[in-house]
Amino acid sequence: MQLVDPRPSRPIPIRITPLIDVVFILLVFFMLTSRLLPVGALELANDTRQRNSVRGEPVPTLTIVSVGNVRWENQAFSTDELAAALERRGITEVNLTTEGQTALSSFTRTLSLLDGQGIYTHWLRTEPKQP
Repeated sequence: MQLVDPRPSRPIPIRITPLIDVVFILLVFFMLTSRLLPVGALELANDTRQRNSVRGEPVPTLTIVSVGNVRWENQAFSTDELAAALERRGITEVNLTTEGQTALSSFTRTLSLLDGQGIYTHWLRTEPKQP
């Protein structure tokens, strides 16, 4: 008694239609999820209804250094000191950037603090240094 059918002597053809379908689906997926244009500065606050086209003072740039402090106007601030200093100056909009080895937790902590203070934040991407 034989439990398994014997294997045919001729090779089984590989059906190519399902493979083409999978490749097409992957192509569509990657086309939809990729960015076609580079983004130099990504605006985190998208509400533009309250803005006007009048040019005023330049937006200050805050840099998060690798130890978690924030550098602004050549001075280092802790997050609490930064909030008080921005409130004293009446600043409602800033550019936020990081140094090369800044931890993501420092960035999100600072971003949350600024958002909690009602400050519109623009993230300026730093380009990697070329060797």
